[in-house]
Amino acid sequence: MAVISGTTSNSGFNGQLNDRLEDRMDDRLDNRLNRRQALALAAGAVAAGPASVLAQAGFATRPVRIVVPFAAGGATDVIARILGERMAQQLGQTVVVDNKPGAAGLIGGEMVVRSAPDGLTLLLGTTSTMLTNKYLYKKTAYDPLTDLTPLSRVCMAPIALVVTADVPASNLREFMAWAQANAGKLSYGSYGIGSHGHLACAVLSDMAGAGMAHAAYRGEALMVQDMLGGRIPIGMGSLLTLKPHIDAGKLRALAVTGTRRVPLLPEVPTFAEAGYRHEAMELSGWLAIAGPRGLPADLTRQWGEISNRAVASREGTARIIAAGFVPVDDDSPQRFGKAWAQEAPVWGRLLQSAGVQPG
Repeated sequence: MAVISGTTSNSGFNGQLNDRLEDRMDDRLDNRLNRRQALALAAGAVAAGPASVLAQAGFATRPVRIVVPFAAGGATDVIARILGERMAQQLGQTVVVDNKPGAAGLIGGEMVVRSAPDGLTLLLGTTSTMLTNKYLYKKTAYDPLTDLTPLSRVCMAPIALVVTADVPASNLREFMAWAQANAGKLSYGSYGIGSHGHLACAVLSDMAGAGMAHAAYRGEALMVQDMLGGRIPIGMGSLLTLKPHIDAGKLRALAVTGTRRVPLLPEVPTFAEAGYRHEAMELSGWLAIAGPRGLPADLTRQWGEISNRAVASREGTARIIAAGFVPVDDDSPQRFGKAWAQEAPVWGRLLQSAGVQPG
């Protein structure tokens, strides 16, 4: 459990917020806000502040808890600590990052679902914990789509298709031709049954008529270990895990999921750019903040704004990009909730087409 302390005065909050927004204007991060829009955001944020509604919920005396449904040290935990630091500075209050791993994220999710809807306990979840688990397990203690309140996506989490250095393919078209020529002989790795990597590679295998076998691992580290050891030639995983091996020339990145290139690997095309369009590759996972069902509308709105400001800060944006993600600093509970509901049946179809049965 990590405890992150913030400042204690409203004037400190306002000054820090203005500094961060000015930094953001100067650097024009991601070109998403012009100067006029940034000034309007700064004025509105300082005027509204977190003090009004949040103080009524007990923020002056009680710490905020961000529950991470995975062990410390992983990508989700890294993002939670980045968020916690920036949120603590905004609120002038302690933010606790509480790791609750187990049962594919269901333990941490249930902790938040069962918490009081007072805005003091939040979940930093992933697409798997907040969406696909619904289709992977027959019985769960909660339904994420109805028992959680969407607040804001923090970042998109694209994954990359990589091959070992000895695979004779420098781009996706060459890879597909090679896979077709070796139909029935190849295996690909992913970080688990029903993972995005599993689903996307299953689609690629069907497109190429390659009949590739799926090797499911308990996490990316073991998958990469087997790739480097020459036991499997193909894998899909997070940029945070794969980037060092790509830089070392031991793995070659051919394409990334999502609708735009990733800052950490700007030279690697999306699947669509490489000529292969399918909803499995156009989707991008995400990390997002949610609260329990019944969270009041004012708290819901303010937590969405606080998350956006934490991500939009110069340090927040830079560290999220360095971790291999694409920052999202302009989301809202309404926009996130709509995307969440629209994506759910897509993931359901992909799992069904890949033959994944609920366990």
